[in-house]
Formats: sequence, C-alpha cells, structure tokens
Amino acid sequence: MKTLRPGEEERMEMVQIEFTLNGERVVGRTPPHRTLLQFLRDEIQATEVKYGCGEGVCGACAVLLDGQAVNSCLTLAVQAHGRQVTTVRGLLQDGELHPLQAAFVAEGAVQCGFCTPGILITLLDHLQHHPHPSREEIRQMLAGNLCRCTGYRKIIKAVERYTLSVE
Repeated sequence: MKTLRPGEEERMEMVQIEFTLNGERVVGRTPPHRTLLQFLRDEIQATEVKYGCGEGVCGACAVLLDGQAVNSCLTLAVQAHGRQVTTVRGLLQDGELHPLQAAFVAEGAVQCGFCTPGILITLLDHLQHHPHPSREEIRQMLAGNLCRCTGYRKIIKAVERYTLSVE
C-alpha cells in the first residue's frame, strides 16, 4: 500500500458519499481509493469494524452492505454510496442483543471478541439463506473468518442454539 506524504491526501480528488449506517444517515468526503473499512473506522469512528489482515482473508472487517456480508477492507467507501451498511452495532434491537449475539454470550463463544463482529455479520448473511444448517454447513459458513482463541466449537454451539430459538 502506498504511503502518502503529509498533505498529499488533501490535494487528491475527494468524492462525496452518502449512505445509511445502522439506520443513521452518513454524509462524508473521501478519496476514491479509501476502503470502506478505513472510512468507517477513521471518519465515523465505527471501531466495532475490526482491521485484521487488510487482504480479505480473516473476515474481521465484515459488514452487511444492503444485507449481504462483504469484507470492508476490499470494498471501496464510494461503493457504499446510496446503500445500507450494517455493522455488528446495528444488530441491536430496541437496545437488546440480536438473538444470535445472545446465543454467543450464552455459549461463551466470544472469547477475546476481536473476530466476533465479523463472524456474527457473516453468519447472519448465511443464516438468511440457510436458516437450519448442519454442523458441517456451519463450518463452511465460517470458512472466511479466522478466530485465534477457540477451536470454533463454542461458535458452532452458539449457532445451533440460535437456530433452535428461531424455529
């Protein structure tokens, strides 16, 4: 990645973007090359979106873009223009945890918590399309998310708990 010299970014072309973040309108200006991850963390202070690898491998930066999970490190901020972006913070319902979040807490699937936001976002996208996955399907759903703390057992149990609660 190219490192900009002091003041260089200010001379670059800036693009105005507008999108909805967790139900709130966001308007900002960004260079066309800035990633959605950088914009969310640096401009909006949405620090629940984690910087992991910066290469789309670990899934820590996953957000929902119009309801579909994307790695925000591989998505340009300008691609969010006119769209809906949801982070893990946007999953709260009337101040209560989303049922999948509650299942993670109940099963102790959170551990250090760094990977959890991306895992929750990824799982919710998959579970929209496959609401009652087998254990093997859950493992496949998690293939793009890395967790260094667990063997994924508690995460899988949390997904199973969640799927039982939404029947």
